[in-house]
Amino acid sequence: MLRIVAFYKPYGVLSSFTHEVRETDPPKRTLSEFRLPKGIYAAGRLDYDSEGLLILTNDGQLIHRLTDPRYKLPKTYYVQVEGIPTEAALDQLRRGVVFKGYRSLPCQARQLKEDPALPPREKPITPHGPTAWLEVVLREGKKRQVRHMTAAVGLPTLRLVRVAIGPITLAGLAPGQWRDLSEAEREALRQAAYRRQAVR
Repeated sequence: MLRIVAFYKPYGVLSSFTHEVRETDPPKRTLSEFRLPKGIYAAGRLDYDSEGLLILTNDGQLIHRLTDPRYKLPKTYYVQVEGIPTEAALDQLRRGVVFKGYRSLPCQARQLKEDPALPPREKPITPHGPTAWLEVVLREGKKRQVRHMTAAVGLPTLRLVRVAIGPITLAGLAPGQWRDLSEAEREALRQAAYRRQAVR
């Protein structure tokens, strides 16, 4: 039976069901504690210290479509940064920045006028100065990309929450909760994932 699940990954949880524990490392929380359906896997990842939407499914082809950067499905993030962004910094993010020898693709970036209505993070944030929230929409997914991008324009990331993958959002979920997608959401996700041709 096809399962496509939206899950709100909390802060401090790996995007996998298992974790190889080394003697020198403390154990880390995994997806296995949230009673997710058996046989589903995450379509993409979120960093251990990031939060927000994961889509999990037993449809391997859909996982490929959602994770292969050639199909460029947009992913939307709310990003709390230290500092107040200038229009020049935002424009730099939009045009692409260089980090670790890679130039990011053009993206959407804007400052939110109000703080987003998000649940408090389990580990509180203690900024050293003024902060702001950005909305960033990417069509690629390098490791810790948003954090590298904001750091490159002088705005270190304090909190990072993925709020949407294509047409699917966190609506109705609290951290640690999951739900099966409705048939309408499944169809919208399939259309978003499969209507895009691979970009080489």
